Amino acid sequence: MSRIGKAPINLPDGVALTIDKNTVYVKGPKGELSQQINPDITCKIDNSVVTIERRTDQKSHKALHGLYRSLVSNMVEGVSKGYKKDMELVGVGYKAVAQNNVLELSLGYSHSIYFVVPEDINVTAATEKGKNPIITIEGIDKQLVGQIAAKIKSLRKVEPYKGKGIRFVGEQVRRKAGKTAAK
Repeated sequence: MSRIGKAPINLPDGVALTIDKNTVYVKGPKGELSQQINPDITCKIDNSVVTIERRTDQKSHKALHGLYRSLVSNMVEGVSKGYKKDMELVGVGYKAVAQNNVLELSLGYSHSIYFVVPEDINVTAATEKGKNPIITIEGIDKQLVGQIAAKIKSLRKVEPYKGKGIRFVGEQVRRKAGKTAAK
């Protein structure tokens, strides 16, 4: 049996989970999310404890069992606490400004990049003197927060020689040695 799939999900106070046919709806203080579930997987609620069960021990059902348990758990955590990713811009002259769900980035190109953020996601940019600019991405959908962070990071990937680019706060960048002087 799947170790992840058989773990129960405890619902925190203020979070309501409802099941309608093959769709799970989770509503909490930060918002509302829904997820369709495969008909072979069943979801049961018992005294604010949610359990996910599968019909058979087929390999595909085992995989779906853990998958849907993780998705429902992420939804519960998202509507109660939310998700947050911090990114820093490392490089001379790199800037970020966030206004009205539009993120304006200056990343050393000849032009500024305007990145439109979905309504569900909140983006802020902060710049302190003497430190790298920091972009904060917040939302209730874990997949959407990660996807937006990955798209922003792909605008200027971290290069291994000087370490310039967009990276997550605390991320370790593997550096390469440059050319050495000839004899």
